[in-house]
Amino acid sequence: MTDTANETGLEQIAEAAAEVVNCIRVLEKSGSNLVAEVLDGREFIEFEHYPPDDVYDPETHAQYYFHAHPQTRGEWNDYGHFHTFLRPRGMPEAVRPWPVAHSPQTESDNDALCHLIAISMNREGRPVRLFTTNRWVTAETWYQADDVIAMLDKFVVDLSRPSWPLNRWISAMFVLFRRDIEELIRERDRAVVAWLRDHPAGDVFEDRGLEVTSGKAIDLDQRLAEIRTRLGLED
Repeated sequence: MTDTANETGLEQIAEAAAEVVNCIRVLEKSGSNLVAEVLDGREFIEFEHYPPDDVYDPETHAQYYFHAHPQTRGEWNDYGHFHTFLRPRGMPEAVRPWPVAHSPQTESDNDALCHLIAISMNREGRPVRLFTTNRWVTAETWYQADDVIAMLDKFVVDLSRPSWPLNRWISAMFVLFRRDIEELIRERDRAVVAWLRDHPAGDVFEDRGLEVTSGKAIDLDQRLAEIRTRLGLED
């Protein structure tokens, strides 16, 4: 693990790891999994949002949904993924949108949401990858990396619907993989700058040639083993 968290930070990461494991465990013990919880028996159709109206916590203003793309994206193909967001009323006060064409920036309402991270899942309902996307993919409002990173602590979904274990799991993932998420968000901004340098005449944020701006495979078992090692709990 690449972070340099102090002991308090390590304790929080360990607690998040326990939360992630327990949420997956209790669902699988019940004959379900994280993906099955969000689909809730519905037919799985490409591009549809699950649940249909997304999951939105009106207190924290965290939001997410699950969906899938056609299997034509090469290395970025997955069974499906969660897109996570934060809306303006949940953001730190100092955060401001970056002035980008086509980027919703209405300050009088709560619509200028920011995409934080996407979590790819496999058919067994386990997380396998984290990735970021270009602005056009989710029609988000664009915020620079430092501001997006400042939002990460605010992503908490404290609801019973569509699934309490699912909501606790996705909230804990932001702690367990915090350093990875930060790195991917910074890499996202570097990818945008590099693309703009190579395509100076285009609108980088609307360019369909740039969809995934950064990504990283994750291994939950490996992360848990790393945490055990750092805590001195080797078998």
